[in-house]
Amino acid sequence: MSELIMRILNWFAEMGYIGILLGLMVEVIPSELVLGYGGYLVGMGRMNFLLAVIAGVVGGTIAQLFLYWAGYYGGRTFLLKYGKYIFIKETHIVMAEEWFQRYGVGVVFTARFIPVVRHAISIPAGIARMSAWKFTFYTVAAVIPWTILFLSLGRILGENWQQIREITTPYLIPVAGFSFVLIMLYIIWKRKSPPPIVTVKKVRHFPDKRT
Repeated sequence: MSELIMRILNWFAEMGYIGILLGLMVEVIPSELVLGYGGYLVGMGRMNFLLAVIAGVVGGTIAQLFLYWAGYYGGRTFLLKYGKYIFIKETHIVMAEEWFQRYGVGVVFTARFIPVVRHAISIPAGIARMSAWKFTFYTVAAVIPWTILFLSLGRILGENWQQIREITTPYLIPVAGFSFVLIMLYIIWKRKSPPPIVTVKKVRHFPDKRT
């Protein structure tokens, strides 16, 4: 691991839980490394696991809300022009748009576990003006297990936490496959769901008393 990354992580560590929150919110360093290092600090007794989870969930959610609002207010043109400054490439946006259009709002949850797509899926959700409350709910539901997983692995690996990405990659492949299956089930459920019943109120007509 580069010396620059370690300096940034140590700087985050000095800020404690705020450091985890900022590390995930800005995401200059991949979230797996930030959480893995946080788990290592938990194992050393420098942090509380529950508080670290809360900081991770808040930071991870805020990061996605930034992308959501950028898509909501700025649109695709804005992100194509300025996305490079937040490490979002055009290929990421195109892929995320294709997933969102194909699988609908449910992909906001499942795509969080699929490489590449999970970083940019918030953008088409914002462009499509998805409900902010629904977006936040799906995002938090996905960020919680992701945060717990990598904090736990960092605590278990101890001094070997730097190898967390290499160790977890083989396990993330079946997780991504499972997420894809969930997407398929969601699509099938949406297609088989009966259309909403629209009730029409009968209007009572009263005789005209003017005659």
